[in-house]
Amino acid sequence: MYGPAPIGRVVARSPKVGRNARATWSHTSGGADDGDDTISGMASVYEQIDDKLADWISRQHVFFVGTAPSGGDGSVNVSPKGMAGTFAVLGPRTVGYLDYTGSGAETIAHLRDNGRIVIMFCAFDGPPKIVRLHGQGRVVPAHHPDFARYRPHFAKDRTQGQRSIIVIQLERISDSCGFAVPLMDFRADRDVLDTAQSRRDDAYFTQYRNKHNTSSIDRLPALDPVSDAVSDRPGSTPA
Repeated sequence: MYGPAPIGRVVARSPKVGRNARATWSHTSGGADDGDDTISGMASVYEQIDDKLADWISRQHVFFVGTAPSGGDGSVNVSPKGMAGTFAVLGPRTVGYLDYTGSGAETIAHLRDNGRIVIMFCAFDGPPKIVRLHGQGRVVPAHHPDFARYRPHFAKDRTQGQRSIIVIQLERISDSCGFAVPLMDFRADRDVLDTAQSRRDDAYFTQYRNKHNTSSIDRLPALDPVSDAVSDRPGSTPA
């Protein structure tokens, strides 16, 4: 595996907001201001992911992954993620996502460098809400023995092209208003990646990752090169 291996109480929840509701900010206690069409904009910090928050997370169709290298001159990275069944709450303060092969490996390189990561979810329908999960992440490559322990938590069943699982120990769990996030209707997950990767074999992904995923755009190490003899099947070990 790669990477380095004060929280307040939850405040009162804000009521649902209509499309034309008038928003006001409160810097003291949470909850609604006087009047039926006003809400509080105060953020909440949680001790852990409870069942209600886990359910909300499970209903979001996209999340964003933010990382950065150490120092002041590296490239910050934000990656959008989708595909149902690739994110999981692994415990009250542990989450993870299933990572498929892509053209870059910025997140992996940054986690190897310093472990810092933040996951952000936004509500694009229903009441406005943003959730940020800050923590320390580690990379569990598909050939690492621990991969098999985490893989059953993810409902996505495609195995071709799976690259790693990113496991995050959370240090801060918070939400905020999301008043300016647009309302959008979900149509469907794209099937482009599934279609493209389902017809490839293990040797293709090994060669592709050795060519494209061994370093970040700032030349930080990402995935270690792997022999063609090593497959993506859990339990395989690097040569």
